[in-house]
Amino acid sequence: MDAGRTATRNLTLATLAFAVAFVGWSLIAPLAKRFQDDLDLSNTRTLALTAVPVILGSVLRIPVGALTDRLGGRVMFPVVLTVSAIPAAIFGFVEGYAALIVVGFFLGIAGSSFAVGVPFVAGWYPKERQGFALGVYGMGNIGTAVAAFSAPAIVEWFGRGALGILAAALLLATAAVFYRMAEDPPRGTAVRYGAVLRSGWKLWRLALLYFVTFGGFVAMAVFLPKLLRDWFDLSLTDAGLRAAGFTAVATLARPVGGILSDRLGAATVLIGVFVGAGLDAAWLAFLSGDPTIVPVTIACLTLAAFLGLGNGAVFKAVPHDFPQATGAATGIVGAAGGLGGFFPPVVMGIVKDHFDTYALGFIGLLAFTVVCLVVALTMHRATRAPREVTA
Repeated sequence: MDAGRTATRNLTLATLAFAVAFVGWSLIAPLAKRFQDDLDLSNTRTLALTAVPVILGSVLRIPVGALTDRLGGRVMFPVVLTVSAIPAAIFGFVEGYAALIVVGFFLGIAGSSFAVGVPFVAGWYPKERQGFALGVYGMGNIGTAVAAFSAPAIVEWFGRGALGILAAALLLATAAVFYRMAEDPPRGTAVRYGAVLRSGWKLWRLALLYFVTFGGFVAMAVFLPKLLRDWFDLSLTDAGLRAAGFTAVATLARPVGGILSDRLGAATVLIGVFVGAGLDAAWLAFLSGDPTIVPVTIACLTLAAFLGLGNGAVFKAVPHDFPQATGAATGIVGAAGGLGGFFPPVVMGIVKDHFDTYALGFIGLLAFTVVCLVVALTMHRATRAPREVTA
C-alpha cells in the first residue's frame, strides 16, 4: 500500500477512535437536568457533575502524550479505549451524587485520547498538510454530539443500564479494530518533557489559546443542554439535539481552521477567531437578560464555528513548533484546553445560584477572548513567512 493510502487509512482509524472516546467522555452532560431534578441538586452541583470528567481527561493528556511519543498510538489508543470502558459500564448502574461524581471522574480517561491521536496523525503527514490532517482528526469531537442526542433517547427507551453497556461495548470494539488495523508512523527518539517545558512562551501561548478555543467548545457543549432547558423549558431530548448541533458546527469548522492555517498561517486565522468569538460572547451576555430562541441559536452556532476554527488553527501550530516532540507538546497544550472546559460550567453554576443570571459567565468569556486576541496579534507580527508560525 502506498504512503498516501496508508496515511489516509490511519487518519480515518484515529478519527473514528477519537469520536468513540468522546462518546464515552460525554455521557453525563446530556442527562444533567435529569440528575438535577431526580437528586434535587443546585445549579453549582449539577454543572460540577457535568464538568468533572474533564479534570482527569485534562491531567492525563500530559503523561499519555509522553507515552505516545515512546510507545506509539497503535498501543496507546486501544489502552485508553479499553480502560475507559470500565467506568462507562459502571455509569449505567450507579445511584447518588457522590457515586456519579466518582464514575464521572474516571470517564475522564477517555478524554486523554486527544493526546494520542495528534502525534499519531501528524507523523503520517508532511508539515504543509498537517493542519488539514489534524483538523480532520479533530472532527472526532462529533462524539460529543452523538452522546448529546443519543444518550437521552437510549435512557428514555431502555434505561441508563443499557446506555452504559452500549457505550462500553462500543469502546471495546473500537479498541480491537484500531489495534488490528492501525500502523504507527515512523518516529524518532522521544523528547523529554523538560525540553518541551523549557521552550517557554512558545509553548504557553499555545496552551492559553487552546484553553479558550477548545475549553470554550467543551464548556458550551457540556453546559448548553442545561442552559437551553433553563431558558426555554425544552425537553431533555430537544435540548440534547440542539446542543448536538452546536457540536456538529464546531466539529465541521475544525478542519476548515486547519486548512486555512495551512494557507494563511495559524496566527491570521486566530485573529479572526477571537474577534468573532468575542462578539458572540458579548451578544450572549446581552441576550441573557431576555433570551429568545432565534438570536440565541444564531449566537451559539456562530460561536461554535469560531471555536472550531480556533481549535484547528492551534493544532496546526503545535506540530509546526514542536516537530520532534509533538506528543509531549500536545499533552501540555491539550491539558490546558481540557481544563478550559472544566472551569466555565462550574463558574456558570455559581453565578446562576448567586445572581440568577448567566450573563457574567459570558462576560468572562469575552475578557478571555480579548487577551487571546492580543496574543494572536503578537504571533502574527512575529511571523516571518505567510505559512509559518514562529516563536
